[in-house]
Amino acid sequence: MDTNQWREDYKEFEKITRQFYAGEVTVPQYKGFSGGFGSYAQRGGKASMLRLRLPGGRVTKEKMKFVADSIRKYHIDLVHLTTCQTIQFHNLSADTVCALAVEALDYGIVTRGGGGDFPRNVMVSPLSGVEKGERFDVAPFAEKAGEYLMGLIKTVKLPRKLKVCFSNSPANVTHATFRDLGFVARSDGKFDVYSAGGLGNNPKMGVLCAQGIDGSKVLYYIKAMVKLFVAYGNYEVRAKARTRYMQDVLGDKYVEEFQKKLEEAFQEEDLDIEVSEILYNKSGDGILSGSTDREGADSPGKKELGGRVIPQKQDGLYTVVYHPYGGCPSPQKLVEICDAAQSIDQIELRLSPDETMYIINLTAREAEKMLSMTDDGADSLFGTSVACIGASICQVGARDSQKLLKTLIDANKEWNFPDGTLPQIHISGCPSSCGTHQIGRIGFRGGMKKVDGKPEPAFLLYVNGRDEEDCAHFGQEIGVVLEKEIPAFLKALGNAVKGSGLDFDTWYESHADEFRKIAEAYL
Repeated sequence: MDTNQWREDYKEFEKITRQFYAGEVTVPQYKGFSGGFGSYAQRGGKASMLRLRLPGGRVTKEKMKFVADSIRKYHIDLVHLTTCQTIQFHNLSADTVCALAVEALDYGIVTRGGGGDFPRNVMVSPLSGVEKGERFDVAPFAEKAGEYLMGLIKTVKLPRKLKVCFSNSPANVTHATFRDLGFVARSDGKFDVYSAGGLGNNPKMGVLCAQGIDGSKVLYYIKAMVKLFVAYGNYEVRAKARTRYMQDVLGDKYVEEFQKKLEEAFQEEDLDIEVSEILYNKSGDGILSGSTDREGADSPGKKELGGRVIPQKQDGLYTVVYHPYGGCPSPQKLVEICDAAQSIDQIELRLSPDETMYIINLTAREAEKMLSMTDDGADSLFGTSVACIGASICQVGARDSQKLLKTLIDANKEWNFPDGTLPQIHISGCPSSCGTHQIGRIGFRGGMKKVDGKPEPAFLLYVNGRDEEDCAHFGQEIGVVLEKEIPAFLKALGNAVKGSGLDFDTWYESHADEFRKIAEAYL
């Protein structure tokens, strides 16, 4: 994609940003403008964040160099890996955010449309192309989708944001069955298509609107979704201006209306994707293969490398799993990883919707080095818990999700429960669900609770959310827990699970009532 076409846009971004920091533009006015450039003022209006749009969560060596150089040059002290597979730089001055947004273009990174009422970062299963057992590599189709959606930013006015994603396996890591538009890979090399789903207030599972479509046709379905959103999306009431509310508007006629827009899309222009034959897997173990041709002759085997290593579908190559706590890697650690990557052929970072970073296309010796380099991350399932950036940074956040997660992870180390006793939890600071609390085995959503007539920091408790393709459903809201009581609640829960000798998932299947009884003491 030619990034130079966006340079002129950033002149207006710099102009309005400087007006905001000079006090000439209000916070709401600036938010409505800057979001379209992937930037928002942080709480207090004294600093900014910048969201790097990374289609599919792919960070190539070139983009890694930009990340490392930017951290060094601007002394960036807070980085966050988001649940939409992007990297956010925080605590930026007006000069820094304006400079970074333009400098990113030289490295193929466009922040335009990273926020605001635009098509957002196209999401892809993070190990697509290298994962053993995947249905097929969906990344080539997602790349074309991302390019197409970027072309709509200047031509179509949407009611609000539009999230498109691709899933390569039943794990449904990108939540393709309940996003605005999701393409789910099938074992026959085709896609099923879901639409009008979403998290946040009034969450909804997506509507299955097409089955068994050829990958070459995905852009027609994207155009149909855009046309449907423009026709039936709510431009008057912002709180209801997401695609999931079209299910309420159209009811049983939703699929019929989608199909009408699809027919129009087919008639209006040629959007066929040419899938190069080089992508096809000649070995017969899948429809599409990964893009690497590296040799892994020095590979001793997974058992000698450790539990954070995943063998890839390419013989002799490995992926190292790294989950920085709360999705916030030390900037210095991120620089170290990105610098080391420059000498490794075909290495990539892949960002996951649960804030995990995958370092792919490594030989065994390279994997050993990356394992050592990333030993400051989570070493347990509970340690991989997810949290949005939280109210200390976010303007709209109600609670500091990062602070709560740190408190819980520190406490869990003292509790010393066996791994798996407590699950990966998901924490959102507000109803927006940036921490995806509604699909966590245990989820928390920031709020407040009155105690003796006074508001106290609190979180709504959710349980039993699932995101797998064949059993996806949202967690049940149990009640409100005071923030200060959450460690005691999880300790009591952990003791009950530990006493059974089971992990949390197995225990909950037959102890849902006991979970509620434990929770009731803290509600």
